[in-house]
Amino acid sequence: MALNVDGIIGNSPALAEVFKILEKVAPTESTVLVTGESGTGKELLVRALHRNSKRKDKAFVPINCGAIPKELLESELFGHEKGAFTHAIRSRPGRFELADGGTIFLDEIGEMDLSLQVKILRALQEKEIERVGGTQIKKVDVRVVAATNRDLEDEVQAGRFREDLFYRLNVIPLHLPPLRERDGDIITLAEHFLGRFCREKERGGLSLSERAKEMFLTYSWPGNVRELENFMERLSILCDSKEVAPEDLPDKIWTDIGETPLRKVEEVQVRPAGFVWPTLLDMNDRASGLKEFLESIEDRLLLEALDAAGGVKNKAAEMLGIKRTTLIEKIKKRKLLD
Repeated sequence: MALNVDGIIGNSPALAEVFKILEKVAPTESTVLVTGESGTGKELLVRALHRNSKRKDKAFVPINCGAIPKELLESELFGHEKGAFTHAIRSRPGRFELADGGTIFLDEIGEMDLSLQVKILRALQEKEIERVGGTQIKKVDVRVVAATNRDLEDEVQAGRFREDLFYRLNVIPLHLPPLRERDGDIITLAEHFLGRFCREKERGGLSLSERAKEMFLTYSWPGNVRELENFMERLSILCDSKEVAPEDLPDKIWTDIGETPLRKVEEVQVRPAGFVWPTLLDMNDRASGLKEFLESIEDRLLLEALDAAGGVKNKAAEMLGIKRTTLIEKIKKRKLLD
């Protein structure tokens, strides 16, 4: 049966090597440790692992170990009994119980507190858990897949991660390469994201100029696929022409590749006197409806204010005449920043 890797885009040699290992390990019950820099798409890879496993018809339960306070993480993982702590007004199953028969994904496991690592080790070895405040041992049948952007061997040496847990998790290591090592995938991903965002915003299609492509291939992409996706959404809002030119790219990319930023001609021209209202023709030129057109104008003003304020949100909010909380809400909702 063909490997199901829906959602993972690319055909570079580096990614092909990952798929080879995935195809071999997915049908097994082995514990897998996925490593890779932040933004490389580790969760997408783990979901593909689950889809190609014998547990594909059962639950896939993810949990980000770094996003939950350590005092609450144990309850999230193993559940709790009524009265176990303040506000525990009823018994509640944890992620391990919810994943029974399926796969549990422990994302950013390198952030987990040492005291909790002992209980994870027991769940792996004995396939049993105990709820917080409980006395009953519960058997669970789960496949554990973990991921981290840290070097766990270094963490073990530093005493921040248990050596026995590391070896129990690292049965099958699966490393997802950073975007800079996937040259053949960068343009494919960029065009995919750009096309998707243009469709979502109901604006005319955008293409990448050859020089912009060259710059994309030279840039190091420290934020990996996540950075590329966010950047293409920004271009779909801010780019006025039908082709992304080098002048449309931010200073960050120019600096990274060691070149001096170019400025668009219209940026150095003297602005015409008076305010010019956007016209219906302007909206039609962008192949968008009224809602999308107005949102694109607002997005542009938000980004311009943030740039003028040097990224200081209080100052940008003052420029726009809105509250800081309103600005932050709009930034998050529109995903305007990386």
